[in-house]
Order: sequence, then C-alpha cells, then structure tokens
Amino acid sequence: MRKNSVKNIRINEEVMRELSKIIHDEIKDPRINLMTSVVAVNVAPDLKTCKAYISVLGDDEARNNTLKGLKSAEGFIRRQLAKNINLRNTPEITFVMDQSIEYGVNMSKKIEEVTKDLPPIEDNEDEDFD
Repeated sequence: MRKNSVKNIRINEEVMRELSKIIHDEIKDPRINLMTSVVAVNVAPDLKTCKAYISVLGDDEARNNTLKGLKSAEGFIRRQLAKNINLRNTPEITFVMDQSIEYGVNMSKKIEEVTKDLPPIEDNEDEDFD
C-alpha cells in the first residue's frame, strides 16, 4: 500500500476518529487535559506504526502531563483501537505534541494588536463597478 493511497487516507481518518473517541470518552486519567484534540494521524503503509499528533490547549505543564498520561495509557488505547477498528495489524501509537493551533491563536492575537490602531476601511457601496 502506498503512503498516499486512498486506502491509507481512509485508515488515517478512521484511526484519528477512534483515537479522539477513546481519549475523550474512555480514558479516565486525570493528567489528560479535557481540551486535548487529535490533530492528525499518520499510519505507516504496513500498519505497524502510527504517529498521532496531539494538541492541548493550556500551559506547558498541562501539555507535559497530558503527554505522560497518554504514553502510560498506550496499551489500553491500542487494545481499544483493535477492538473498534478491524485492521490486519493494530499499529503501535507514538504521540507527538502539535502546537499549530496554539501558534495560530498567538498569531491572531498579534495581528489584532497590530491592526487595532489602524482606521477602519470604508466600503464604497455607492460606486457601481459594472
């Protein structure tokens, strides 16, 4: 199976959906932040390994605790994934912290700070550009 085949893309989406459900509904570890989301999943074509990109809304301590909680629950998550998804092999999951959402929020704040002193742009609705 090629890396970007339709089958691989479908498997990535299904694993991402199931991981999200497992993290939010089935894991009861208090270290895992409630604002944890699965951003992307890359399952290897041989279905042996999987990288799950996780985003946590919070400070560095919340991110570190969430990552520790997810790593300690890897066996449980893999077992639930095997139960919920019918794959030939259940991949070994590696959790990677993804900070793209936080980066986007910070960039939006910076743009708002820069543009708050600029005068508003007037719309010229009177002119007709036919």
